[in-house]
Amino acid sequence: MAAIPGLVFDGSPGVVRETVPGAGDRPDDSYGSPMWPTAEGSTSATPTSRHVPLDARGAELVTCVWEALELPGSAMDYHFVLQDAVDRLWSGRRADPAGLELLEVFARLDLELMEAAPQAVSFDAAGAPERFVRVSSVPRLIGLLEREGVFADALDLARRLARFGQGQDVAARLAEKAGALVAEAAASGGPA
Repeated sequence: MAAIPGLVFDGSPGVVRETVPGAGDRPDDSYGSPMWPTAEGSTSATPTSRHVPLDARGAELVTCVWEALELPGSAMDYHFVLQDAVDRLWSGRRADPAGLELLEVFARLDLELMEAAPQAVSFDAAGAPERFVRVSSVPRLIGLLEREGVFADALDLARRLARFGQGQDVAARLAEKAGALVAEAAASGGPA
């Protein structure tokens, strides 16, 4: 993922890229579309998209996600890995509340990826994407921050997400809420 232009990603913590199975795989383009080697032959699925097991949870999930971000793949592959991780961490929050911290890390990384490579969340074939798929990772984080009372950060994320045709209504609601809090603080003589 570090090779995506415009994305500042220093690599996955604790992961030695060369030791991750599939890190050295290269596609065979002789079929007209890239085919990736597997033990059974070949597949069109990139190493990134195949790396995280469907049943991975908790620490195993986190390790697999960090490893997947080091493997060959497309911006869209990385987006779906991050978004799926956010969804799984959210689903497992009662059993593993510490996972919410990584949910935030992965959702923010997903938004940074989207900003650097908008094609990660669009099926538009050529040029600059104009239509975007519905994203769940960033709205999940926005809702979490709002519940925690971190309105300014939630508002910033909602405004950034608006570029992708989502979050405008949430941004308006959060701006209104933040404005009301500032007005209330000013009226009570507290810090603004």
